[in-house]
Amino acid sequence: MRVGIAPNAISVVSVVFAGAGAAVLVRWPNGLALLGVAACVQLRLLCNMLDGMVAIEGGRRTPTGGLYNEVPDRLADSALIVALGYACGVEWLGWAGALAAALTAYIRALGGSFGLAQDFRGPMAKPHRMFVLTLACLGAAWCEPELARKLLLGTAWVIAVGSVLTCGTRTWAIARALHARGDA
Repeated sequence: MRVGIAPNAISVVSVVFAGAGAAVLVRWPNGLALLGVAACVQLRLLCNMLDGMVAIEGGRRTPTGGLYNEVPDRLADSALIVALGYACGVEWLGWAGALAAALTAYIRALGGSFGLAQDFRGPMAKPHRMFVLTLACLGAAWCEPELARKLLLGTAWVIAVGSVLTCGTRTWAIARALHARGDA
């Protein structure tokens, strides 16, 4: 069965799921609503996987496919991580985590611009960030509101610090590869 949905449309739908999850996370950061946030995070990741499969395996690549593959990812990640900061009551931490997460992708792409293989290593690459956020939402859904807030706060710290560490590991790997290649 062939579905007529374009890979770029699937990428855009990932932002819709992330936006819905972020809105719920900001508005109702406890109770069963967090199960919906966890579902939105996973649906966003599913779209992220499917867009590439449809484009590559389905032979439906487009000239703007690279843009649609990257920009919605940055928007979706940022929306969810910023919302996490608001949900735990430390807004700046959400913004800092979102910035650090975006920088991980920038550093990956920067390495690619030097002709190196793009480096997807962690410790807090996109799948890791979304996994940690999903687990936190699932756990916090069953906690009292104050404990849920503390769990979300800890998660915001893990994502922010882990993303900074990821920036460091990727930058270090790029520098080593450039030295090994003999770039001056």
